[in-house]
Amino acid sequence: MSEAGATSRSEELPYAGRPALGGRPTAAVLRVACSGEGFARARVFTRDTLRGWSLDHRGDDAVLVITELISNAVTHAVPSTAAGAPEVRLGLALGPGALTLTVSDPGDNAPVFNPFNPSDGSALREHGRGLCIVDALAEEWGWTPRPSAGKTVWATLSTRSLT
Repeated sequence: MSEAGATSRSEELPYAGRPALGGRPTAAVLRVACSGEGFARARVFTRDTLRGWSLDHRGDDAVLVITELISNAVTHAVPSTAAGAPEVRLGLALGPGALTLTVSDPGDNAPVFNPFNPSDGSALREHGRGLCIVDALAEEWGWTPRPSAGKTVWATLSTRSLT
């Protein structure tokens, strides 16, 4: 997501948007600090953005997906990067009938999806279930390498009401 023409919605929640017809933004980006506070801001940002798009009914699923993707980025991608302040970016994009959630990080390693296997006890493991949760909630998900370095992991949720 491009930050060209970025505007600020408030001092607390950096916001970049592209106006749709009627002036309503259809994309939002947030730089996420690799800390508990950064995770909390990402969750608030996601809920506030979805509320502004009248998608409150997708808030719980979107927040859970974003939390898992950011957690994976901070755990697996950020430690493997060169010294300096690593950057993780959260992106939300509203399209016709779909909400796309993205997390970009500096790591080049591919996400590892380990589906549950009832016969090996993997459902009881403490770590490694994040992408299983994303897979269960998202219509689709995947990842794309970024041109210079890093990757973007994305997930798509339907904007239809669940009822």
